[in-house]
Amino acid sequence: MTGPVDAALTAAFHQEWGQIVATLIGFTGDWDLAEECAQDAFALALERWPRDGVPDRPGAWLTTTARNRAIDRLRRDAVGAAKLREMAATSRGAAPDTEDAEVSGVSDDRLRLIFTCCHPALALEARVALTLRTLAGLNTSEIARAFLVPEPTMAQRLVRAKRKIRNAGIPYRVPPAHLLEERTNGVLGVLYLLFNEGYAATSGADLVRQALTAEALRLARLLVRLLPHDGEVAGLLALMLLHDARRAARLDDAGDLVTLEEQDRTLWDTGEIAEGVELLKTALRRGRPGPYQLQAAIVACHATAADAADTDWEQVAELYERLVELLPSPVVRLNRAIAIAMTRGPAAGLELVDELQASGALTGYHLLPATRADLLRRLDCTDEAVAAYRQALDLATTDSERRFLSRRLAELGAR
Repeated sequence: MTGPVDAALTAAFHQEWGQIVATLIGFTGDWDLAEECAQDAFALALERWPRDGVPDRPGAWLTTTARNRAIDRLRRDAVGAAKLREMAATSRGAAPDTEDAEVSGVSDDRLRLIFTCCHPALALEARVALTLRTLAGLNTSEIARAFLVPEPTMAQRLVRAKRKIRNAGIPYRVPPAHLLEERTNGVLGVLYLLFNEGYAATSGADLVRQALTAEALRLARLLVRLLPHDGEVAGLLALMLLHDARRAARLDDAGDLVTLEEQDRTLWDTGEIAEGVELLKTALRRGRPGPYQLQAAIVACHATAADAADTDWEQVAELYERLVELLPSPVVRLNRAIAIAMTRGPAAGLELVDELQASGALTGYHLLPATRADLLRRLDCTDEAVAAYRQALDLATTDSERRFLSRRLAELGAR
């Protein structure tokens, strides 16, 4: 395959996968068939584009190809033929997408797909995982890392969720507007993990996958317009904006990770910061801040500080204390330990990190030994810091993170 074709296919996958699958699910009502035909379309592009050239509209080519593939597959069996007759009859009446949009207020295919996947009959984690697989095209290993579970465990959960959809006859239908809020938590979880996978990829050569962050931001803006009075929806968009504002400074020219304290803050997007802070203020005025609003408030402390020394770590630590009450996850507790280390000293933070390590809650998560190594380094416990950095290096899954940890080891004189 030539370079330009490879680049075009990669870009098309990141930008068009969710739209293609959403379109096919709306057309066929069959989740597995939609995914399989989308994969077939990309496989056919891999064969034809090097010979025929990249089409002017790659997304349209892929969608048409996948749709034709679905029709061919359906024609080959009796159930599929009945389904085709049903779709033909439906197409002669009112468009179902239009009816759904009028009832629910959701007109965007991909946002509608998220709400459809986030059916209350499914466990919250299954809703999020299925949507990440279908909408974002994340593979099972990427989703497993996002949930901090082994890949076989996540594979089994995905299979069980799809089986439940099929056996229970859960419809691929957008709920009416008055039922949207019962699915909002699942939708927020999907968008949050989608953004995180783009902002700090769990595997591969690139730490940042901008197409995913852009899609998460686009969908979050649509969700804010759909649910303008939901403080957590606004809080999530604020959180995304405040993180995304720092994107240009997170990597150096060689693609290596730059820590927050070392980032060139002139590269931060002041427009995104201002928008995020204003959104957060509006959400907080409604009272009873939830986890997304608290996380946005924490990031705002960093984003609005003139430099690293100006960061209000006391406020950050206080916000983490409140967050851990609402969301006592091991990752939140790890971040709280970092804030404690900044306010009470590295020894206090290390004590909390060691408790987490002893609990086994973050086994396999490279940021646990990386954080422990940093605190040990600050305490001049060089040998222990080197051992912890090596453990983190063994667990790191992106090239930029591995290079960063290798530099830290070199700074300590380790080989």
